[in-house]
Amino acid sequence: MAEDIRKRHCDECDCSKCPPTQTHVHEFEGSVKIAEASTDPHNHRFAGVSSEVIPQGNSHVHEILTNTDFYEDHHHEVGVRTGIAIAVSDDRHVHFKADTTTVADGHFHDFQFATLIQDPIGD
Repeated sequence: MAEDIRKRHCDECDCSKCPPTQTHVHEFEGSVKIAEASTDPHNHRFAGVSSEVIPQGNSHVHEILTNTDFYEDHHHEVGVRTGIAIAVSDDRHVHFKADTTTVADGHFHDFQFATLIQDPIGD
């Protein structure tokens, strides 16, 4: 299905930036900052795998959509587009993002994280 969507997109826009085959993804994990510090201090954790490559300028980004873990009676959504690739070696990179969660139980949380390196055991 993803290939069909990608093909349809490139057919519509006739762009040469859309990758013709599977690209790469990144694992990610993070913790949000403490919210409700004076009434009910707590934070949440989140983890998952990003979307494939989305070309942007001379680089690329990824989309992330996941839920945090639950605290008592609520959780939050984390839905972001990462920043562009940040090289950590000649052939490896990560992505950074700082943003806020959705509102739940009357509050939100700030967060910042870097994705893990793509293809960590590859050549």
